Amino acid sequence: MNEQMRCKYGTGGVDKKNSEGYPDPTAYEALTNIKKEDKIFRPLVYICSPYAGDIKRNTERAKLYSRFAVIERNAIAFAPHLLFPLYLSDDDPAERELALFMDIVFLGKCNELWVFGEYITKGMQMEIDKAKKRHMTIRYFTEDMEEVETCN
Repeated sequence: MNEQMRCKYGTGGVDKKNSEGYPDPTAYEALTNIKKEDKIFRPLVYICSPYAGDIKRNTERAKLYSRFAVIERNAIAFAPHLLFPLYLSDDDPAERELALFMDIVFLGKCNELWVFGEYITKGMQMEIDKAKKRHMTIRYFTEDMEEVETCN
């Protein structure tokens, strides 16, 4: 609430007063509710796309998919394959296993799983299977970020 509104309508609560000195919690509540309506729900979506193979290209694609989710679809994107390689080695079997475990933990915190591309890696399939088991919403997109209908 800006200063001009605060002076005119008070700051809310039972003992708050308007500019004339009278209690006026109603105006404050109405203005507060208007601000709340401006906020929209943004689902937390798990970005599922290839990492292994052409790591440089796949990393760039995952960035594009994440940006698409945030900018074009008003979602909050989480792409673990952009984060975990910063401190865990995909070449070390123990660290890869740890990353896969953490993937599944984070997947459980997300509202939806978004699968990008036509090629499904072993790691992606594990994420898809876990999301299906949890009855999560799974959405499929082409590499060009066009949503496709599935019969699953």
